[in-house]
Amino acid sequence: MVAQRSILVGSLVPLLASLAACGGGTPPAPPPPEVQVITLSPRAVTSAIEVPGRVQAVRTAEVRARVDGIVERRLYEEGTDVRAGQALFRIDPRERQAVYNAAVGAVDRARAAATNARQVVNRYQPLVGQQAISRQEYEAALSQSLQGQAEVASARAQLDRAKLDLEYTTVRAAIGGRAGRAQVTEGALVSASQATLMTTIEQLDPVYVNFSQSSSDLMNVRRDMQSGRIRVPNLDRVRVTLVLEDGSVYPVPGHLNFLDMSVDESTGTVSLRAEFPNKQRLLLPGQFVRARIEVGQNPSGLMVPQRAVQITAQGNSVMVVGPNKLATVRPVKLGELQGGNWVILDGVKPGDRVIVGGLQKVRPGAEVRIAAAGAAKVAAPPAAAR
Repeated sequence: MVAQRSILVGSLVPLLASLAACGGGTPPAPPPPEVQVITLSPRAVTSAIEVPGRVQAVRTAEVRARVDGIVERRLYEEGTDVRAGQALFRIDPRERQAVYNAAVGAVDRARAAATNARQVVNRYQPLVGQQAISRQEYEAALSQSLQGQAEVASARAQLDRAKLDLEYTTVRAAIGGRAGRAQVTEGALVSASQATLMTTIEQLDPVYVNFSQSSSDLMNVRRDMQSGRIRVPNLDRVRVTLVLEDGSVYPVPGHLNFLDMSVDESTGTVSLRAEFPNKQRLLLPGQFVRARIEVGQNPSGLMVPQRAVQITAQGNSVMVVGPNKLATVRPVKLGELQGGNWVILDGVKPGDRVIVGGLQKVRPGAEVRIAAAGAAKVAAPPAAAR
């Protein structure tokens, strides 16, 4: 047994010696990871507010019945453009025609009675001076003549009303625009007292977009305007662009045309409205859109590419290369996304070197190696920012 142990120990000693020789000491540290950076420089950046909104027709007219009756015909094609005054429906006019004819007869009777009373006054006038008739008889005739004139006026008013009711049996468009679906069919009974809805007309060119913004955000914008941080070229024509539901940009810009001067107590927001041309009828009432209000330009704005910003539940941040080429995390306050770049409102300053490539290899506080080609690149303003 002793001999066997001696042989085993003798064989292990050379093996351990060879392993120690192969180690050669501590292995070398890996090189710092290579990253691409941009050097931030101030530039003119469009300052904008993006809010959700709804499209609204400039004018909406509800066509309602103004007389009682049975609908005889629909005189327009649903979903087409109609002009102001165009006939849309015809209500059975026979009853209204009879009332009109009776009113014409009443006017004729009143005129005849008034004429007769006036002739009596004319005959009595010279006789009262000759004392052939009493003063009382003359005044009674004069009163009868005046009453006849009043009855003529009343009969004419009834005739005008009957004429209007007869005209209302042809239901016409109050405004020009796109006529919607008919709410009544031929044979339906409509009522003036219940104001039966027959159809709706909407003007679709131009259109309004209604939206709201928090009063605190508007206060910040006003403060930036007063301080000169944002330059506003023309407050009367604040430019607004739209992003449609499919993500595409509406090709024609609009302008802000209404700003409410009161704050909604329940929501803390202020109502705004923009107007847009809509010749192609791409915008429809009730459609959801996102409105981008260009409130002015920040002459010293900062932007970084979208890929450089890390967005987490804890906040937004970028990685910058600080002294001694050490990577440092910087919390930032983001503005809007313009094209492929984020507008940075706070957290970085001109001259900072922001890492835009190789972030997955970087640890905070670790040394990095800047790629020579990336150090000179500066974030370009997006083409869609204007």
